[in-house]
Amino acid sequence: MTTYKRPVSVLVVIHTPGLDILLLERAGHPGFWQSVTGSQEDDETLSATARREVEEETGLDTRRYPLTDWQQTNTYEIFAEWRHRYAPGVNRNTEHVFSLEIPARQAIRLAPGEHLNYQWLAWPEAAERCFSASNREAILALAKRRSAQN
Repeated sequence: MTTYKRPVSVLVVIHTPGLDILLLERAGHPGFWQSVTGSQEDDETLSATARREVEEETGLDTRRYPLTDWQQTNTYEIFAEWRHRYAPGVNRNTEHVFSLEIPARQAIRLAPGEHLNYQWLAWPEAAERCFSASNREAILALAKRRSAQN
């Protein structure tokens, strides 16, 4: 029996209090930078999915930092090259947005085969560097939220 990915995922923007943003370079697409993303598995809650993906992709211990569920979703078309991972006829994904604040930039342990490199960037440059529109919008929204709090 073939196991397909669920068309439900998380986007986790990892940032410092000063809004340095962590971006990861996709192994399958060198030059494509993004925040942590990943699909929900089995009966996981969305926050459990976010924590698992952060730990798998960065090595960060998410229990030490505040994870914020934005209660925001984005629905987008799944790239044709990745549709084989989903059940036949599934071509749209629902992404749930989270952020994780850590106290300062840290060294990251990349997931082998998933990412090539990482970088910490100030939020304007990070937003510009993201290949994903929803990721870019989340970074810009995070900066707006932070400026509204100050």
